[in-house]
Amino acid sequence: MKTEQKEHILDILDKGSRFDGRKFDEMRPVEVTYDISPNAEGSALVKIGNTEVMAGVKMSIEQPYPDTPENGNLSVNVELLPLSNPSFEPGPPSIDAIELARVIDRGIRESGCIDVKSLCIEPGKKVWTVFVDVCSINDDGNLKDAASLAAIAAIKNARFPEVVDGEVNYKKKTDKSVPLNGVPIEVTIVKLGNHFLVDPCPEEENVAEARLTLASLEDGTLCALQKGGQQPLTTEQIDKMIELSVTKAAELRSKL
Repeated sequence: MKTEQKEHILDILDKGSRFDGRKFDEMRPVEVTYDISPNAEGSALVKIGNTEVMAGVKMSIEQPYPDTPENGNLSVNVELLPLSNPSFEPGPPSIDAIELARVIDRGIRESGCIDVKSLCIEPGKKVWTVFVDVCSINDDGNLKDAASLAAIAAIKNARFPEVVDGEVNYKKKTDKSVPLNGVPIEVTIVKLGNHFLVDPCPEEENVAEARLTLASLEDGTLCALQKGGQQPLTTEQIDKMIELSVTKAAELRSKL
């Protein structure tokens, strides 16, 4: 069945269209909604087509890591809820959830977008930790881009809670936002035959030969990359995917 589906999709692509009628570089409608959770320090809901992902940010005062005593911490967790896709199962994080969390974390961390030194309260003893929780609501393809966009939107939306006598008062938020040096945006490109597609639908994801998820900053600087799929990619193919990803990243960034 999968082979027949791939042949059918490739036949459509060879005729210049996609499974759902879009152009190769055309994304589905993108919506970003902020402040969806009053109890979180920051939150956002992202829709790409019928794919929906929710992200929330909580902040707490923790000890820094021993090797970075003057840096704040970042922690990203992803939960792929069974209600969003019949193939997702309850229980411990799946391999897909772990991979997605690492992809989001790497894009934020390696871009240096969060000024982690400004999260330091007392070197070696107290720093702010930014916890980012991402949950899938509906999986209709391209969870990676939706999840990463939701995570960065929730971080942009976050405000520090009040601190009184060293204790965090989560019932009151301040006007202080998370210090950001830039906004990394992740875009996934899939390869099918000789074609490169953005925002893959489930049918395209199911038969894709290779994929790249690339995180880039406003000036086009690449800060993270994740390869998936069974087939290798040539340098020329990677260059094409990078160019397409950076172009689409600017489009997604405008939605924030």
